[in-house]
Amino acid sequence: METIKMSNMALYEISNDYLKALDLFTDPEADIPLEAALDTLEGIEGQLQEKAVNVAKFMKNLDATAKAIKEAEQQMARRRKAIENRARWIKDYLKANMEAAGITKIESPWFSLAIQKNPPSVEVLDEQTLPEDYKTEVVAVKIDKAAIKEALKDGEDVPGAVLKQGTRLAIR
Repeated sequence: METIKMSNMALYEISNDYLKALDLFTDPEADIPLEAALDTLEGIEGQLQEKAVNVAKFMKNLDATAKAIKEAEQQMARRRKAIENRARWIKDYLKANMEAAGITKIESPWFSLAIQKNPPSVEVLDEQTLPEDYKTEVVAVKIDKAAIKEALKDGEDVPGAVLKQGTRLAIR
């Protein structure tokens, strides 16, 4: 009889051992008492369940860590945006005061400040009066997955699409 290790194994190893044991115990040529087979399967199943629970706990811990990191990222992004807005406001404030005083350049040992003209930019005043030569048509295609799903559920053939049924692990 093949021996099955029952030590601290990985989940996939326990799963493989369970399948091996099932194959061995359902082999008509194997002379294994039913009670021994059931005890072995029960032991492996218990080990599998315990390992699965521990893997799920680890996964929950990773999820919590990822959530905390995401919240920290959002908080840092808000802070960054506030600092950028404050810097932009201060720059505009400095520019406005230099212009009001008629000062166009300030030199210092750290940097120089100068009021400069921006490159020309276009401001569209009335889009309707623009000649067609200056307009570009933009076509955006959006796939309506909900409509495709309904059509496939109703038995319609939709070339280029299939209805697929996946599985997921629910942990409550």
